[in-house]
Amino acid sequence: MDPLNSTQSDMPESEAAAEARRLLEEWAGKPVRHHPTSFRDDTEPPAFGITPPVKQEDHRIVPAWAAGIAVASIGVGAGVTGIGCGAWLVLQGLASVSLAGVLMVTLPFAGLAMAAAAIGGVINRARSAVTTTIYEGPVTQKTEINNHSTTRGMFFTRTRNDIHS
Repeated sequence: MDPLNSTQSDMPESEAAAEARRLLEEWAGKPVRHHPTSFRDDTEPPAFGITPPVKQEDHRIVPAWAAGIAVASIGVGAGVTGIGCGAWLVLQGLASVSLAGVLMVTLPFAGLAMAAAAIGGVINRARSAVTTTIYEGPVTQKTEINNHSTTRGMFFTRTRNDIHS
């Protein structure tokens, strides 16, 4: 096959010409339809009219993930608002409490803590072994502390403590 005498689809030039003639003869008597792609109405619209409004249907489609995010964000916003209102109420209540109110609220907890500490101490003593150390012989202990303090200055003072034992 000669590359100079062939078309892009590797059809010989003579067959391509015959196919082109066949297509031209087939479409020769049929009218060509032109479909407009836009329309412009240049007439001036009236200032007011009597035509009633026409209902226009809403055909928007919202994806499921977008609706889910919208619902979740509304829920989170309402929840955070509720938590904020609760915190505000608690803080307002704490701000208006007197010392007697604070003691009435905290004394039962302090009593429970003291009872728990006492029970823990009893259990700790019961578990620990009894050891007694007995020392025999003379014991001498001598403690002598000499403390000397010096302060100097009027506006900027410096104090020096010398402790000798």
